[in-house]
Amino acid sequence: MGIKITQVDAFADQPFQGNSAAVCICPEPATDDWMQLVAREMNLAETAFLFPGDDGFRLRWFTPTVEVDLCGHATLAAAHVLWDEGHLPPDREARFHTKSGLLTAARSGEWIELDFPALSQSKVRVPDGLEEALGSRGDYVGKSRLDLLVEVPSEEILRQLAPDFIALKKLDARGIIVTSRADSEEYDFVSRFFAPALGVDEDPVTGSAHCCLAPYWMGRLGKTKMTGYQASVRGGTVRVEVRGDRVGLGGKAFTVLRGELS
Repeated sequence: MGIKITQVDAFADQPFQGNSAAVCICPEPATDDWMQLVAREMNLAETAFLFPGDDGFRLRWFTPTVEVDLCGHATLAAAHVLWDEGHLPPDREARFHTKSGLLTAARSGEWIELDFPALSQSKVRVPDGLEEALGSRGDYVGKSRLDLLVEVPSEEILRQLAPDFIALKKLDARGIIVTSRADSEEYDFVSRFFAPALGVDEDPVTGSAHCCLAPYWMGRLGKTKMTGYQASVRGGTVRVEVRGDRVGLGGKAFTVLRGELS
């Protein structure tokens, strides 16, 4: 019998929205080459690989081209699969040992709440080529240890961006977070995330980007609890709460496909 693999839509209010991730629970350690081949075959923004341990699960994330150090939506998907398929009791916290330390997930009704590290950023000089690649000037440009963050003047400008991904790929960052205040009272801020350097031109909904967005907008809005909307074609909602050097990320998830790897 092959290894089971499940496809989940994360940070979604219904199936076929949010960000898709594949989740593979492996009975024993797998090689990096095999995991990368599976991720390439799935061709989703991320494929998560889980390995059972004494204190939870070891968790690794792969895009179709590289392994990454932090991923929110695939962690949300992994937690959903553990509970949905009976690997953990519904009231048991999911514990993940990752390259970014211990991450946890807990159920709260239909929502899943993740505990992630906060990612601080600081203002930087506008990198050469950034504004030309985005097709817009930013009111603010900062950088975290992972990404560039650009605040643009309005949600309309953010939604209309049509970046030059070849040019963006040349910038020294994992990805580029673009954000603005939200027009709708339903949300506090909106964002988009571009990561051509990882083989993902535009990510539908990016949990790890919200680890930076949450403290940034806390400073701008004076709120510790907020709701963000990632305005990709698929779109997705992320609840955030800043807790010192940690960020709570909340979202829903739906299983859309189950299968087996040969």
